[in-house]
Amino acid sequence: MGNNCVGPRRTYEHESFQTSFWWPWSLSWSYPINQTQISVSQNTNSSQTYQQNPPHVHKIENKDMKTLQSNTASDRQTSISQEDAEPVTQLKEKATPTKTMMSKNINIRRVTPKSAGLRAESVLLTNNGPFREFYKLGDELGKGKFGTTSLCLEKSTRKTYACKAIPKVKLFRENDIEDVRREIEIMHHLVGIPNVISIKGAYEDPVVVYIVMELCEGGELFDRIVERRHYTERKAAKLARTIVNVVEACHSRGVMHRDLKPENFLFVDGDEDSTLMAIDFGLSIFFKPGEKFSDFVGSAYYVAPEVIEECYGPEADVWSAGVIIYILLCGTPPFYGELDREIFDEVLHGEVDFCSDPWPSISESAKDLVKKMLDRDPKTRIKAHEVLSHPWIQVDGVAPDRPLDSATLSRLKQFSAMNKLKKMALRVSTFSIT
Repeated sequence: MGNNCVGPRRTYEHESFQTSFWWPWSLSWSYPINQTQISVSQNTNSSQTYQQNPPHVHKIENKDMKTLQSNTASDRQTSISQEDAEPVTQLKEKATPTKTMMSKNINIRRVTPKSAGLRAESVLLTNNGPFREFYKLGDELGKGKFGTTSLCLEKSTRKTYACKAIPKVKLFRENDIEDVRREIEIMHHLVGIPNVISIKGAYEDPVVVYIVMELCEGGELFDRIVERRHYTERKAAKLARTIVNVVEACHSRGVMHRDLKPENFLFVDGDEDSTLMAIDFGLSIFFKPGEKFSDFVGSAYYVAPEVIEECYGPEADVWSAGVIIYILLCGTPPFYGELDREIFDEVLHGEVDFCSDPWPSISESAKDLVKKMLDRDPKTRIKAHEVLSHPWIQVDGVAPDRPLDSATLSRLKQFSAMNKLKKMALRVSTFSIT
């Protein structure tokens, strides 16, 4: 593909942008019914005319009765089958119903096309056996745009895993099916990399795709920091090193994550020295050196300027990691806005604040690294392997072991809570639309 940008633009508010909403059509008109309207005067003093003679009796011959019964049965059977019906959207566009249509009792059944996921003979293109024969689903752990993640018990070993269940009905387009296949392929491709969640297996039944993964029970990155309270710049450097190690390992294997954010890093357990793991490769993609993409994907606070401009490569992941490190050090994002478009405008044109508290008390080495990672020009932006060689991020590097400002933890807590609230509001609005 060279340097040509490829891929469709997809833009959505508040959460990762590559997602799909579907607004179902509704049948907004109906056929009029022939009926005799009777008007009764409520003035009791008015004169009224009554019929004096009974109506004339007409004799119906047997042959006429058979014809009438035949016509009635034909009318009663008039309906539109699911196979032969025109789409409802076409019916709505037609002219006003004719007299013939109005005189018949027509039953219309709405024709709803199945999603690509339900139409497909197989999403995974492989048969690993029936999921429920090997595993038993437990409590729900969380919900995403396409699926629900739950605890999962392997029956043969009694080991617990996490299982992401994706209803096929939510895979509206062929592209959605390809995204699921690619996510599973990438997870298999990255097996064995430290700090990257491992896939156990993938299964499907007629209505659901199941992805069984390593279980992380230690909570999200920011939540854990706020919980522990004691937080130093050296601790921030250690977390930053883990995040950039994941980025560098993915890039060295030809994978771009494209949705790096704190919510996509979980701790394995509650231990003090628990391992931090990268999760959710739903937006990840394989790339070749020099290849550029135009898919508008990611999460607003962490998206790189070249992604907004729809021509980017793996350097976009370094920008996202730089935003995470900025927040780790001061508790707020470098670019802020109430709406996504306001955030994007800041990402493209805003100044990064290194003057307000707590930045005066943060080491110059930390600021130097963040500035190099948040370089708006991807050509001069520092590469992932260069970040790992920076003095501040190295093991036993220059990051001081002094506590960060207590206000940093407060801001971090507020920012994390705000993100969760936005995510919840987006889900509510999504459900109300669909």
